[in-house]
Amino acid sequence: METPRIERRLGVRATVDRAWEIVADLPGWTAWNPVETQVEGTIAFGGEIAFTETIEGLPERRNLARVTEWQPLAQLVWAENRGLWFRATRYYEIQALEDPNACIIANGMMFHGLRGEMFFDRNRGKLRHAVDAVAESWKALAEA
Repeated sequence: METPRIERRLGVRATVDRAWEIVADLPGWTAWNPVETQVEGTIAFGGEIAFTETIEGLPERRNLARVTEWQPLAQLVWAENRGLWFRATRYYEIQALEDPNACIIANGMMFHGLRGEMFFDRNRGKLRHAVDAVAESWKALAEA
């Protein structure tokens, strides 16, 4: 069975450095990210990231997640346990292109476990809107 996932990828007229600078500035997320705000923590293997998640149509939640993967200028991945049989993974990725002034950005969510799959099925449209909004905001700031 395939892991339920929502992702948005966009081409950006900005350098990889600029796209990563935005992701790496965790306290600055509140200024551009409409879904994950009040972000604090450490980007390091096993580092904790705390944030408030606001997805239209769902209750606002304060989350604590652990960084599971990261590579400077390329990706940030964190995971959180949301209860029995429910784990969520969130990621931000940057792909370099031949043109040094352009890159591809991606952000997405994956849901694991029985309750994670049920949450995904019930809220697919809301999650799609959230991931799209984050991608568009990230792109706008990178290109500004």
